[in-house]
Amino acid sequence: MNAPNAPLLLVQPMLAHARVPDTSPVTRWGDEVKRILCVRLDNLGDVLMTTPALHALREGAPGRHLTLLGSKSGVALAPFLDDVDDVIEYDAPWVANPHTNARTLADDQQMQERLRRGGFDAAVIFTVYSQSPLPAAMLCYLAGIPRRLAHCRENPYSLLTDWLREPEPQQRTRHEVERQLDLVRQVGAHSADTRMRFSVHANDRATLQAQLAARGVDGDAAYIVLHPGATAASRRYPPERFGKVAARLARETRAPVLITGGSSERPLVEAVIEAAGPRVRKQLHDLSGALKLGELAALIERASVLISNNSGPVHLASALATPVVDLYALTNPQHTPWQTPNRVLFRDVECRWCYRSVCPQQHHACLLGVAPGEVVRAALDLRAQAHRQPVDGAAETATQAAHEPDDAPRADSPPPFTGIPVAP
Repeated sequence: MNAPNAPLLLVQPMLAHARVPDTSPVTRWGDEVKRILCVRLDNLGDVLMTTPALHALREGAPGRHLTLLGSKSGVALAPFLDDVDDVIEYDAPWVANPHTNARTLADDQQMQERLRRGGFDAAVIFTVYSQSPLPAAMLCYLAGIPRRLAHCRENPYSLLTDWLREPEPQQRTRHEVERQLDLVRQVGAHSADTRMRFSVHANDRATLQAQLAARGVDGDAAYIVLHPGATAASRRYPPERFGKVAARLARETRAPVLITGGSSERPLVEAVIEAAGPRVRKQLHDLSGALKLGELAALIERASVLISNNSGPVHLASALATPVVDLYALTNPQHTPWQTPNRVLFRDVECRWCYRSVCPQQHHACLLGVAPGEVVRAALDLRAQAHRQPVDGAAETATQAAHEPDDAPRADSPPPFTGIPVAP
């Protein structure tokens, strides 16, 4: 007999709300669905990983008009996304965006009215599996948008007209690109072209060329780009190790090494250069705070290889088919590079998939277990591979976990987290 007020000692079900339907019936959005609101309220990289799904929506019927509802960092991409016609910036109160003290309920009421005036035929709410779509669904419902699509863990009742039951992470975990393609497929949106997208503008290429020339860098050289920053501390490889990587690559390739970051990351970039030492100082170039988004993309587009923490530049590299070494902290499994030559470096740890912005164990073992020499070998191998064959958007992705640093890459290499449990 159970003690008073104790829960039943039964095995918990794998699925919440097990008696509700697995998903709504597949309903194709036809030619009558012209104006679609695409809700993606998190970061720049998340929006980039949604671009294949946006393209599929665009191709789903002639004359479609897509509006991106996004955060400040997300909407910055809009000028470079050919499938996006319009953009609305929204600092949603249910997303971890920096809020101002001046924010009031009136801001959300005004957004609701703005969406109502938009005359949208449908809304697609794009989320990662740890986010609930229901606040955005309620906003779209109150704005009178008649069709509303999202992944949902629980029965959304009338808040969503079309939905896919959330299978992640208990049943499976997909790449973020695949997740969003699966979502729009629910309403009949398909595309054979699943590349991530970013259109580099000619004027950004020109201004970048001028900036490089002013620093004495040949824009046609096989330069290397390092990006040591990341929004979350848990995803940052130490600057001292980035410095060792920069020094070895500078010595072994004789190529310029360009180190990028925002203006707030200038001390971080300076620490990398300091750690690299004086012998290679002339080959290292501090670009922190110097590049706009379009210029950063133009820089990555021409790089022989990008070496970065798992952050926005990795996803830019995927969109631009640039080889990338991704120093991948095991905070989540679904944001690896997509359809570009890459090496994903990490050490497996018991605390994987923590979803924390600060390492909860304070050991950073998933990144600190990666030696600078492994990073250098991965970068040199990708550069050599690029010389052996042209790189294009359909190039096969070769991946390499840091626990197997000396294995030669193969076209049939498994995904980086094969054999590692994905459920937290």
